[in-house]
Amino acid sequence: MLSVGLVYWAVHRYEWAGPLVANSLRSVVGVDNVAKLEDLVYAVEDRVNRLTRKNEKPQAHWQVPVSAPAPLPPPSAAPSAAADAPRAAPFTLKDPGPWPKAWAAPGDGKWVAMVDPRRPTEPTYMLKTLLHPDAGRSWAEVFVVAIDLRRVRLYAVAGTREPAADSPEGEKYQRTALIPTEHDEELLAAFNGGFMTEHGGYGMQVDGVTLVKPKPNACTIVVYNDDSLRIGPWKELEDTAAQVRWLRQAPECMWHADKLHPGLVGGKGLKWGATLDGDTVIRRSAIGLNAARDVLFVSITNHSTARVLADGMHHVGAVDVAQLDVNWSYPKFVTFEAPSGSTERNAIALAEGFEYSPDEYIRKKQRRDFFYLMRKDTGLTPPAGFAAPKD
Repeated sequence: MLSVGLVYWAVHRYEWAGPLVANSLRSVVGVDNVAKLEDLVYAVEDRVNRLTRKNEKPQAHWQVPVSAPAPLPPPSAAPSAAADAPRAAPFTLKDPGPWPKAWAAPGDGKWVAMVDPRRPTEPTYMLKTLLHPDAGRSWAEVFVVAIDLRRVRLYAVAGTREPAADSPEGEKYQRTALIPTEHDEELLAAFNGGFMTEHGGYGMQVDGVTLVKPKPNACTIVVYNDDSLRIGPWKELEDTAAQVRWLRQAPECMWHADKLHPGLVGGKGLKWGATLDGDTVIRRSAIGLNAARDVLFVSITNHSTARVLADGMHHVGAVDVAQLDVNWSYPKFVTFEAPSGSTERNAIALAEGFEYSPDEYIRKKQRRDFFYLMRKDTGLTPPAGFAAPKD
């Protein structure tokens, strides 16, 4: 029991420990047995939390302004051709409000601007909010970031190991597993990718190379050559394959076309836990789109079921939702900021308690795939290997 306790402590203390323990056990006792063990551990953790934390109130993780600040006026026009270019309206969204209304921390359901410390006067590209969705678990949290796709470009990067390729073409692909240094100046944020190949065989195509073949029913995040983005079953998107810049797949869509997946209605939600039960209370992550497809939502949760994650994303405005990776160590959303007196930026977690390192995504090669966000209203061209939009 002491050794089990030490392993549990290490997994929750060191960001490398969780992947090391899980992957080592899978190689010895098999994927299914590790999944059963994980279910047991998470069930015990949840039971202990419900006994020891039952009187806790929901906690806020950042200061929420009493009223939203007025949008910044556009800069004075300069005598150049760019002066006549139309400017996007300031990025604002209607506050979704707390969910449920009777159970919330101060500021729940209010959008808060995420200011880039290098450009504090620039109109925001991203907003964040927090929900406490479970009246029986005050520590259950749904963090959501909303991204302005009019001015932000989404990229996908394969990890050094995952997703493991299922073709000779994919095996030959050179995996950098880092955000390109030439994108550092325009880099806004980064977040985790999807499941390991052995947990569902979900597809990925990047830089014109298919690492893992896409599955027809899998929920597919697709970015096209014109920068547009779609989320939906691959069987509905396959006829657009010639225009795809990159794609990454996840389990079947939690929400699609504003409809909840039937498997999340009173079911166990097995599709959304990889090898874990979808009702297991764990850390989860998801990506979603609004109906106009001009706002991207990214969510990281604490102590949630698949249904709670899905409903939280829908509550803030997502009509198409794909679940990404799960478990304690993998889901994370980071921005990048230079410490005082330094010009080198470090990764900063969206909120305290998430596993990450200061070198995450920018200097430390990632074993698993990930996504990153970059300003695109600067005239900077996509990196080598990405097809340019056709006229």
